[in-house]
Amino acid sequence: MYVSTCRMCRGEKLHKFLDLGKMPPADQFLFKTELSIKEEAYPLETVVCDDCGLVQLNYVVPPEILYCNEYPYEASTTAAGRRHWSEFAETAKAMLGLGESDLVIDIGSNVGFLLQMFKERGMRVLGVDPAANIAAIANRHSIETLPAFFDENVAARIRSTHGEASVITATNVIAHIDDLHALMRAVDLLLSDTGALVIEAPYLIELLQNLEYDTIYHEHLSYLSLKPLLRFFDSFGMEIFEVQRRDIHGGSMRVFVQRKAKSGRPVSSVIGELAAAEEREKIYSHERLSNFADQVANNREALRYLLLGMKSRGKRIAAVSAPAKGMTLLNHCGLDRNIIDFVTEKSNLKIGRYTPGAHIPVAADEMLYESQPDFALLLAWNFAEEIIGNLKKFSDRGGKFIIPIPNPKIVG
Repeated sequence: MYVSTCRMCRGEKLHKFLDLGKMPPADQFLFKTELSIKEEAYPLETVVCDDCGLVQLNYVVPPEILYCNEYPYEASTTAAGRRHWSEFAETAKAMLGLGESDLVIDIGSNVGFLLQMFKERGMRVLGVDPAANIAAIANRHSIETLPAFFDENVAARIRSTHGEASVITATNVIAHIDDLHALMRAVDLLLSDTGALVIEAPYLIELLQNLEYDTIYHEHLSYLSLKPLLRFFDSFGMEIFEVQRRDIHGGSMRVFVQRKAKSGRPVSSVIGELAAAEEREKIYSHERLSNFADQVANNREALRYLLLGMKSRGKRIAAVSAPAKGMTLLNHCGLDRNIIDFVTEKSNLKIGRYTPGAHIPVAADEMLYESQPDFALLLAWNFAEEIIGNLKKFSDRGGKFIIPIPNPKIVG
């Protein structure tokens, strides 16, 4: 459904600046038996709120459709991702002085890798994730996980069975939630007076600077930056007391939030510095955002020109990795089986299925060696160094990689 008000400040001044067209949800990979069934495609349009500055989608796909029982996303499948979650837990433990009595709740906990890092450091942990198949994997790994959407009822249930939370984490999940006010009511119910909410998400300033438009897909309803977050948390009697920049997912922000005047933690000077940097970059101006949309159109044409030129010369092209962002790239750029022979993956949840929209078959990474195409389009470009290193056998045989973002280039 289309929305007409901002999901943070509820303002009505929404300015559309980018339309990526209609496409199916990025994580709805298909089984072979489903290929003949017409896929539902939904508008993928971004707007900026002229009242608070939040960049967001103006069309919401129901979460029951997005986070189905066969949800195929597993976190931490790369070494870089695993190092990141380990660092996250270590940093939070040190900053917040966590001990064995402290409870850490992770919203959208996936297979529980972040919670595993906290558990290894002595904390009590509990995950909440709406995808039943993913929650089952976490529980099999001894990370207690509730298969549910996090709301006030779930928060009350957790509080009665486990007590208050010292830390509530939400990594790459705040951006997925439409009713953020309901989320904060649930957080308020569960978080201890001196506790901290820690969120992490791709940072809008880097999305714009590095042309990371493939980060835009239906699960990502909001594209976070400091200005709207400061106003939003203030409306709930909370404040941001620290912000850290991290290079995961093409550049992310980690935001630490506390109740005002209760924890005693000082507010970092970095917050004012980042707010000033956002203003210098003019990331909320219509002109800057319109320029971004023009760059997206140019990238699409440049990538299609490169790949179609290769095909016209008889070259074979595969793609490596199948993250959700890659589905935005494939579908917006019109890259289907006429251009891409197959996609390789490490996740067993995607191998043997077909990409949404483009219907490209997904195979194990070994297919890259068995078929040895001329080029491999790197869809998880944010892990380029690690993936290229892991697939050195492909490049040793003469294969070359194509990195699509921010400008298409051939490496290897």
